[in-house]
Amino acid sequence: MSRLAGIVCLLLLSVPGATQPRIVHVRLFWQHPPATIHVVPDRAFVRTCGTCAQKSLSSAVDLTAQGSNVVSAGASSSTLLLNGRARITGEDFPPFAIDSELRIESHDGLLLLTLSMTLEQYVAAVLQGESAGFRSDEALRAMAVAARTYAVHFGSRHGVEGFDFCDTTHCQDVRLGNESPRARAAVAATEGELLWFEGRPAATYYHRSCGGEIEDARSLDPDLHAPYLRRRHDDYCVRNPDEWQSEIIKPDLTRALNRQVNALTVATRSNSGRVQTLLVNDRPISATDFRFAVGRTLGWDKIRSDLYQLEDLGNRISFRGRGQGHGVGLCQSGADLMGEQAHTYREILAFYYPGTALGLNAQGLSWEKLPGESLDLVTTRREDATVLLSPAEHALRLATQQTGWSLSVRPQVKVYPTIAIYRDATGEPGWVAASTLGNVIRLQPISTLQRTHALDSTLRHEFLHLLIESQTRPGTPLWLREGLAIYLSNPDSVRPAQVDVAALERRLHSLRSEEEMRAAYRDSAAAVAEAVEKNGLSTVLSWLHTSSPNTMK
Repeated sequence: MSRLAGIVCLLLLSVPGATQPRIVHVRLFWQHPPATIHVVPDRAFVRTCGTCAQKSLSSAVDLTAQGSNVVSAGASSSTLLLNGRARITGEDFPPFAIDSELRIESHDGLLLLTLSMTLEQYVAAVLQGESAGFRSDEALRAMAVAARTYAVHFGSRHGVEGFDFCDTTHCQDVRLGNESPRARAAVAATEGELLWFEGRPAATYYHRSCGGEIEDARSLDPDLHAPYLRRRHDDYCVRNPDEWQSEIIKPDLTRALNRQVNALTVATRSNSGRVQTLLVNDRPISATDFRFAVGRTLGWDKIRSDLYQLEDLGNRISFRGRGQGHGVGLCQSGADLMGEQAHTYREILAFYYPGTALGLNAQGLSWEKLPGESLDLVTTRREDATVLLSPAEHALRLATQQTGWSLSVRPQVKVYPTIAIYRDATGEPGWVAASTLGNVIRLQPISTLQRTHALDSTLRHEFLHLLIESQTRPGTPLWLREGLAIYLSNPDSVRPAQVDVAALERRLHSLRSEEEMRAAYRDSAAAVAEAVEKNGLSTVLSWLHTSSPNTMK
C-alpha cells in the first residue's frame, strides 16, 4: 500500500517510500575523547560545513585536536564532516567502520566525534554493549525491542549538547565495530517494533540482574506514570540471582564519600528489600548516591546493586548482595533464562512490561469509530466528530466531482490525539500534516490543523490522493501522482513549467530533507500543470490507468 500526505502551509507531504529511517546522533567516547584518530577511507568524502562542497578523501589520514581546531596534514578547521565508508582506528579503542556521517570537532585538545546512524544500527550496537553474553536468541530479540523503545521514549537525552545519546550506560552502552551476526539478526527480526502504553512508547528500563526481586519504577522517578514497571517477584532470575560479596575498608569509604566514615548502617529499605537510605555516622545518604560514589572511586564491582545486607566489622564493612543494576523493568538474567526455556520474545516482554502492547504503530489508545454519511471517523475524542465530519464529507464530495471518480471502499479519517503519537504511529516527521495509507487518512490533531487554517485544504488534498491511487496502475510515476494531487487541490496557484520528469522521478525516490521534498513536489505540480495545458485535464487523468509511463511527456 502506498503512503502519501498533503502540503499545508509549512507542513509538507510524504510520498510512497519517502519516509526516511529514524536517525540518531551518538557521541562516541563521551567520557574519554581521543586526541587523534586514523581514518582509512573506502569511498569517503569530507566537508568543513553542512553546505560546503565535499572533497574526496583518497588516502588514509590522521586527524588531531589542537585547541578548538581539527588538524590534518597542516590544514585545520573547526569542524570536519566525514561521509561515506571509512575505517576509524586509534590507540585506546578497537577499530570500527562507518557508512554514514561522522561529525568531528575539537575542544580543549580532544576530538568530539558524533556519529549519525539509523535507529536500527544504533540498536545493534547497543545489543553488543548491553547483551553480548546472551545465550537465547529470543531474549536477544526482547532486548532489541526494549533498547529501541528506550531510545524512542527518552529521545534526545543530550540535546542541549548537540547530540542525542552518549555511548555509555548513562544512555545505553554502545559498542561499534564488532556487532555480532546474532545481534544484527535480532534487530532485523524485530525491525521497527516498539512497546506502547496508552499510545506512547513505554519507558523500557532494563538491568543486568534483579536478584529475584524486581523494583518499582518510583525508585528511579517518583513522577513516572508506568504501572507496567511495578514491584514483583521474578521466578526466573531467582534461579540464578547473581550473588556477590565484597569488603571495603573504612579509609577507602572515607575517600569515596569525601567524609569521615566511622559507622555505616541501613536506615530504610523499599518493598523489594533494596536499600533506600544509609546512615554514615548518623548522617543520611541515599543508597544510589552511595553506590555511585563507591563505584566511581573504588570500582563498580564493589556495590553491584542496592539489594544487600551489610555488617560493620570494625575497620571494614562487609557487603553481601544479589543482582546487578537498579532492578527496574526487564531483568536480563531472567529474560535469558525465559528464552532458554522456549518462551518467545513477545512472552518475555509481556512478563517484564505487563500491560504494554507490542507493535510498529501506537498501541494502547481507546479508538472509537463514528460513522458519517459516506465515511467513518476514527478518533480517541468523540467531540472530534462535531468539528470534522461535515468538512470531511464536503472535501470528499469536491474531490469526487472534480475527478469524476468514486471510491469502491468506504474511507476512514483517523485523528491522532497528539503530534508525538501521530509521528510515532505513522513514522512521518512532525511537519507532515497528514498521511494516507490504503483507505485511511491519518491526521495530526484537529487543533493543530485549525491553528494553521489547514483543515479544509488538508482534507481535500488527501481525498484527492485516495481517488488518484484508486485509479493508478502499478508503475505509474510518482511525479504524476503527487503532482496531480497538488495541482487539483488548487489549479490556479500552480504555474506550468517544463521539467525533466525522468530526473524528477529519480529525485522523488531519494528525498533526504524537507527542502528537497518541497522542491521536488513543486516541480511535480509544475510538470502536471504543463501537461494539462498541452493535453487537457481529462487526458492527463487518463494517464493514470491507460498510458505507459514512457508516453507521459
